[in-house]
Parts: sequence; C-alpha cells; structure tokens
Amino acid sequence: MQFITLPSPKLLSLSSHTFLTPHHHQHHHHSFPLHHLKKTPLPKPISATTNPFQHLQEQQQQQQQQQQQNQQQQQQQQLYQPFRPPPPPIPPKFRSLDTASRLDVLTNRLGLWFEYAPLIPALLQEGFSPPTIEEITGISSLEQNRLVVASQVRQTLTDPEILAFFETSGSEILYEIRLLSTPQRNAVAKYLVENNSNAKAAIELSRSIKDYPSRRGDKGWDCFDYSIPADCLAFMYYRQALEYKDPSDQRTVALQQALEVAVSEKAKKRILADLEGEGDAKDGVDENAVVVPVVRIQGGEVAEAGTVVVLPVCKGEVEVEEAPWECGTEGEFGVVVAEKGWSRWVVLPGWVPVVGLKRGGVVVSFSDARALPWKANTWYKEEPILVVADRGRKEVVADDGFYLVLQNREGGGGLKVEKGLALKEKGVKQSLGTVVLVVRPPRDESDELQDEDWE
Repeated sequence: MQFITLPSPKLLSLSSHTFLTPHHHQHHHHSFPLHHLKKTPLPKPISATTNPFQHLQEQQQQQQQQQQQNQQQQQQQQLYQPFRPPPPPIPPKFRSLDTASRLDVLTNRLGLWFEYAPLIPALLQEGFSPPTIEEITGISSLEQNRLVVASQVRQTLTDPEILAFFETSGSEILYEIRLLSTPQRNAVAKYLVENNSNAKAAIELSRSIKDYPSRRGDKGWDCFDYSIPADCLAFMYYRQALEYKDPSDQRTVALQQALEVAVSEKAKKRILADLEGEGDAKDGVDENAVVVPVVRIQGGEVAEAGTVVVLPVCKGEVEVEEAPWECGTEGEFGVVVAEKGWSRWVVLPGWVPVVGLKRGGVVVSFSDARALPWKANTWYKEEPILVVADRGRKEVVADDGFYLVLQNREGGGGLKVEKGLALKEKGVKQSLGTVVLVVRPPRDESDELQDEDWE
C-alpha cells in the first residue's frame, strides 16, 4: 500500500499565487501561472468575532430598558398620589364584626353615635358607596358625612365633662365647629354646652370666630379678645349694630345683644360707650364722624347669606341717571328681571341698609376711597370701594348725612361723596342720591395692617 504525504494545510487567501494541487506518486509539485485561470470572486470569509444575532439582541435590550423605565414611571406616579387620611379607628367591640354585622349596627344604631360612625368609612373602603349605605341602613349621605366628621371633632376635645355631654347626641353641633383649630374647638364646645346652644348657635359662633381676624382695622376691633369665643360673637353683633342708623331701636337692640355676650371688660366698655352715645367722642372723631356704615365684604359671605340684593353698578353721572331703577324676581326659580338691560351688576348680602332700598338703589365704583369726605387713612389710597346710594332721596336734608354729587369741573369732573352740611353751605339742594353704605373689598386673613391703619 502506498501512502501519500500531504504538506500542512495553509489558509486560503486571494493574495496567494500558489494553489495546492494533487500529488502524484512521484511527489512532484507543479505550479501554474494565475493568468491562465479565470478569476472567480470568492465569498467573504466569516469572521469569528461577528455575531449574526447581535442586532436582534440589541433590540431586545432596548425593549427591556423601555419596560423598566415605564415601570419606574408608574411607581413614581403611585408614590405621588393625593393624600387620603386613614379612616378613624373602629372601636374594639366592632372590629371583629363582618360586613353584614357592621351594616346591622348602623341600621339599628347599636351603640353610641361616635362609636358606630367609624364603620361608615370602613364600609366605603370595602367598596360601598354612600347611596348604597343609605339604601341599606337608612342613614342619608349627608348624615353619614356629619357623623364621621363630628366623631373626628369629638376626638379633639379634652374636657371630660364636655365629652360626656356629646355622648348621646350633639353630632350636629360638633359638625359646625369642624373648621376651627383644636384649642378653639374646646373653647367653643365649652361655651355651647354651658349656654345649652343648638346647631344654629354653633354656626353663628364659628362664623364670628373665623370672621374676626379679617375685620382688623374696623371700628372697635381691638377692644374685643380673639381668644374668647363670646367676645368674637359680641364683636359680630357690635359690627351689625353699627350698620343701623344712629339713633334707632335696631341699633340699640343689637348693642344690647352684644353687651349680653361680651366677656372682656374692654369689650363691655366699648359697647357701653356706644349705647350711651359716647363712642364717637371716645374715638376722637367729631364733625367728621362716620355716620354711613363702612363694611368689608368677606369671601363667601354672599353664598352664605340668606338674602341677597342685586344692584346696577355705575361709574359716571350719566350712568347713575340711566341705570335701572327697579330689579326683582319672577317665577318659581326667582329669575332676576330688571326694567331694562344693564351691563354691570353686583350682588351684596342682605344688609339692612341695602335691603331697605325699594327703588332707585345704585352702586358707584371708585378706584380708591379718596372720594369720601372722611379722615384719610392709608387704606383710602390702596383699596377700591363701592358706594351704595338711594336715588329716591336726592334732596339734601341732613347736615350729618352723605350725598353722591358731581365734582367741580375744575377738579377733573367725576363723582364724589359730600357731607350734607358742606353742600348746604355751597347752596346745593339736590344730589344724585343719598349714600346709605360703603363697601370695602374682601381681604385675606393673612394680610397685615400697620398701626397707623387702625385709626
């Protein structure tokens, strides 16, 4: 047997001029020139470093990264959900009850009201809606809310005697003091219990406390103690009394009501001074004393008012003359109807001076209060005002009354308010209307006033 010996294999390359040929038994090698062969392009060699699936792997990696980013975004969105306070703790005796038993407790009012009230938010978390709970238990949606809120208010009270008073009833009273701070709730609850007050009295007292800080700068404000709930209520009555004509029976009754509830000695002295007719003199105001009420309207006061008044708003003399004289309501829905069209209106609470306007009431807007003939305080230049006038009383009668008149043409024209005595001295007998009220704009409770603004 003959063996053929082959040389070691070599790497094929296009640049090589030598080809491996079969060996004869003589072991001779033959070389052939390349130019005698037809050149045929060879396929590109596959490199060991090239991965044909690399592009597919990169796409998969990108998809995975995108999915991770989406999951992170969803987690961030879940982290920043609006805060929802946890439901109040359920009393121990109700914790082991199932859903049906809890509904039965509410249906039959088994227990004290502040004990079964926490069952309502617990049922809401289980998926029940207020209408469904109402249908099953007979407790209306409004009452559900009142019970839950009142029970939370009761938890902030600290006096054992007050807590005992609100064991069997009083949820409607506690609900009305929900917007007060914890110290205020305790003081108000004590006052309401001691005076055997109802929910209506709680509403009035709470409103007077919330309203007091925003009245800073009003007449007599610094004479009442904000830390005493009764003083806040007395100041509300006192402020309402100043809206009546002086002297008048309504003013006297309101001042006496304020005196009955006032606690601090300073507040009592302030009220007594007005009852005895010494209030203006004590303030150092004589001939320039403000007879027309000046009130600051509060945000939301119109919405809470039981009665409102709609009046046309004017800026100049022509508008005052042309504005509608009468505006009323008609139909079951109380649709407001005026005797003619007008572009600007204002809605005011049913204060006594404006409710008394039968026909001819009009409101004049001023950019500031320098149009008033009173002692100039800083706020006169900073706040716009509304002047309510009665066009049905144009004759200048009272020396201490205030009237809406036209300014001298030399002074740039426009409207202003003048005192009756000053007009009589100028020989003016007719005005555009008698001023009955001046309204200042709403102000945030956080606004600060300087000492000189309190005059």
